[in-house]
Amino acid sequence: MFVSLTKTTIREAERRVRPYIRRTPVIEVERVLFKLEFMQHAGSFKTRGAFANLLLRRVPRSGVVAASGGNHGAAVAFAAMRLGVPAKIFVPTVASPAKIAKIRSYGADLVVQGERYADALEASEAWVAKTKAMPIHAFDQAETLIGQGTLGMEVQAQAPQLDTLLVAVGGGGLIGGIASWYRGAVRLIGVEPRAAPTLSKALQAGHPVDAEAGGIAADSLAPRRVGELVYPIVARFVEKTVLVEDAAILQAQKTLWETLRIVVEPGGAAPYAALISRAFVPKKGERVGVVLSGANTTVVNFA
Repeated sequence: MFVSLTKTTIREAERRVRPYIRRTPVIEVERVLFKLEFMQHAGSFKTRGAFANLLLRRVPRSGVVAASGGNHGAAVAFAAMRLGVPAKIFVPTVASPAKIAKIRSYGADLVVQGERYADALEASEAWVAKTKAMPIHAFDQAETLIGQGTLGMEVQAQAPQLDTLLVAVGGGGLIGGIASWYRGAVRLIGVEPRAAPTLSKALQAGHPVDAEAGGIAADSLAPRRVGELVYPIVARFVEKTVLVEDAAILQAQKTLWETLRIVVEPGGAAPYAALISRAFVPKKGERVGVVLSGANTTVVNFA
């Protein structure tokens, strides 16, 4: 079992998960490079971490269990389906219908209860105690972080000229994994909804603390607090966080649709919202990348 978050362990994880994940494309539009990770299996980057857990850990006969706002649950359900492993997924009522439907389509045993991710996590922990199933944490698990680190490895190979990368933050698994790969080689900027400033509050306090957990992206970017494993990584390698309003996220979704015919979920659009709202302003000549991390949403009428 991997426990260290190094380039070596990320490379090894990439070798193991490569047969099961997509190498998602990068496109450049007006000097901004978009990583189209919403095209990943199960609709988000979470599939990388899900397969890393299933392939790098010993799975018991009782299978796996995950708590999720939706995307992680869909990813674990998909990976479990591909590998023939029983999966039980707990999601809160805030999870979008699109994510709930996707989890069910992969054949997992789904339980919808509680209002927020923290409620689903508590229910999943009770299930682990009862059945000894293997828990797959959405962000605060070494293998999860290593799996998400493969996205950083992939972006660097596709766009070695990048100066800065904007990444959405919920519990911090994605940015923590990417930071574990880059290790300061690019500027990493975390982007959070103002209604769910998980990492921002942790950085202010000097350790993970509870934060508000609301807003339009609550099903993906509002876990209450950043991960304990995640925090020291981002404190060392992430330059800063910026906050975006829900209105800016909606505008980013609309702009991506109108200009590129791309539909992404609110959490996936948050990094682009930082650019168009000027919450993050690039320096002259700075090469900026934006991770569009998920698209598990119902079709929205942007007219």
